[in-house]
Amino acid sequence: MTQMSDKKFNGLSVPAGEKIRFADGKPQCPDRPIIPFIEGDGTGPDIWQATKRVLDAAVIKAYAGKRSIAWFEVFAGEKANKHFGSWLPEDSIKAIREFGVAIKGPLTTPIGGGMRSLNVTLRQIFDLYCCVRPVKYFAGVPSPVVAPEKLDVVIFRENTEDVYAGIEYPIDSAEAKQLIELIASFGKTIRPDSGIGIKPISRFGSQRLVRRAIQYALEHNRRTVTLVHKGNIMKFTEGAFRDWGYQLAASEFASSWVSEETLHTEFQDRLPPGKVIVNDRIADSMFQQVLSRPEEYSVLATANLNGDYLSDACAAQVGGLGIAPGANIGDDCAIFEATHGTAPKYAGLDMVNPGSVILSGAMMLEFLGWVEAKEIVHDALGKTIQKKTVTYDFARMMSGATQLRTSEFGLAIIDNMVG
Repeated sequence: MTQMSDKKFNGLSVPAGEKIRFADGKPQCPDRPIIPFIEGDGTGPDIWQATKRVLDAAVIKAYAGKRSIAWFEVFAGEKANKHFGSWLPEDSIKAIREFGVAIKGPLTTPIGGGMRSLNVTLRQIFDLYCCVRPVKYFAGVPSPVVAPEKLDVVIFRENTEDVYAGIEYPIDSAEAKQLIELIASFGKTIRPDSGIGIKPISRFGSQRLVRRAIQYALEHNRRTVTLVHKGNIMKFTEGAFRDWGYQLAASEFASSWVSEETLHTEFQDRLPPGKVIVNDRIADSMFQQVLSRPEEYSVLATANLNGDYLSDACAAQVGGLGIAPGANIGDDCAIFEATHGTAPKYAGLDMVNPGSVILSGAMMLEFLGWVEAKEIVHDALGKTIQKKTVTYDFARMMSGATQLRTSEFGLAIIDNMVG
């Protein structure tokens, strides 16, 4: 085991363990990986403490001490600003880069002004171009739809381009005025009292996202990869995303994919083993489809903004963001995270649902190749919900439920683990 206790980040010594390394975009995980964590703001500390206990217990159950995680705290958000005078200290960036895989709670993002989103900043610093959000129903979770169990999709959202590239200028700024004048020279009119945002979508960024989505579908025996876009209106950005996706499938997965037309004409609508259907849907239609025909979709590949909307809408069908996991993945780094906000009014009350970070941690375990531990987390969480021992957000919508605190919910999950 590599001893790294002589190294420090933000003044803290690194625990004994080994670094996760990446080869061909996949992690090579030792038996005791060093994994940085960011507690998060608001309810983050409460959620993280419950999550850490659950993940550690699952690893012990699965591997009987042969594997463990060396957790290492790094700082971002309000806690970082308080202690170091920076919302994202350079040492935190260095530590995540050093160890490759991290997990974080929710971080504060102001609306309208002030600092930029730390979540977006982290994605861009580490080129975490692939946001992965699985959406799956756990029996017993309150849902606003009749058959939430029919929805089982994994959303691959491009993470670095589109409107999230952050290229925008305020009303009356010199930059906005120059762009308005430039666009006028192309024969297009923009009102002079406009803020300006630029939406870049590249072939490179689109295709590496679609590549990840198709690879995932093939590796996990999922039937379809659907390219979601608004190409009927934005033909050279969203429409190009669709076209580049099909081109990537044809050039790199020629023997592994079929179109909907080919499936019908050549295979009589029976998908051959080892193949995946690649199709596409207009974004607004896709929102209808996940409600009316959810069982027809398996993996969704989207540009950034569409993926943001769609992942939250899908999460609402299976219980909301409190139980929605997420990951941001690049070729040599991955950060797993809460998909919800900080809920500051509940901070320190030991009250909120830790499910999002717990399930994000389970995603992390699977990403590391520790599938047995991931399955233990999923099974135990499902049993805990079915017993109606839940936090307030679910308890208020369940008849006969026992309301637990955040910490108690974590302990209940551990009590329900079988390994």
